[in-house]
Amino acid sequence: MATCPTCSKSVDEVEDPGAAPYGNFINYYTFNPPENRLSLIPATLLRDLGHNDSREEDTLILDVGCNSGELSVAFYKHVVSDLTPPRRKVHLLGFDLDEKLIRRAQQTSPEHSNITFMHLDITQDTKQLQDYLRQHCCTHFHLCLCLAVTVWVHLNHGDSALLQLLSHLASISKHLLLEAQPWKCYRSAARRLRKLGRSDFDHFKTLKIQGDVAIHLKEHLEKHCGMQLIQSFGSTSWDRQLLLFRRT
Repeated sequence: MATCPTCSKSVDEVEDPGAAPYGNFINYYTFNPPENRLSLIPATLLRDLGHNDSREEDTLILDVGCNSGELSVAFYKHVVSDLTPPRRKVHLLGFDLDEKLIRRAQQTSPEHSNITFMHLDITQDTKQLQDYLRQHCCTHFHLCLCLAVTVWVHLNHGDSALLQLLSHLASISKHLLLEAQPWKCYRSAARRLRKLGRSDFDHFKTLKIQGDVAIHLKEHLEKHCGMQLIQSFGSTSWDRQLLLFRRT
């Protein structure tokens, strides 16, 4: 995910593709393929969360910081494979700040009628999300994916922006699937930037939320956002937990 409106270098100009300072990796799914997450998530997830083909309301999925969209498409296929036709009632919206990545996602998505990709910086503008909900006559997304995004918001915008992001996602989502990067990922991201001779992240040295970041975010969601942890799908090969929350 990209979280800064003006990057000093475009995504294609970063010398080390593993050092993208806003999470806008040009080859992200070559080193972290969708299967790393999908192998932990049951194909019955939508049905388990209450979706069925007889409901009148659309089921909406939001993918925060979707990069070039490979995981968005794979996740959509994974969770609708358990449902019987018609599947037109399940829609996925993926967004990212990096325009080049969104254009790539739009060009490669095979499910144009059900999957939409949008250029958006959620730290600056949320109107487009509200417009999307109104278009589908919904007040909330039934499932929000926030996978490997939190570190970039945190490093570039600080503690308060990270908590504001979670609060906003909780306010517009019935369920939230969260994958928070551990603290070692923060140190690795900062180290990569230093190796390139670039400026450190603005907030890295002043962050108060440290250590077990996932625990801090869980506490915020449960104490301040009206959400409850209902399931852990285990940890990915990168030792990151997939935590499912439900609005209470």
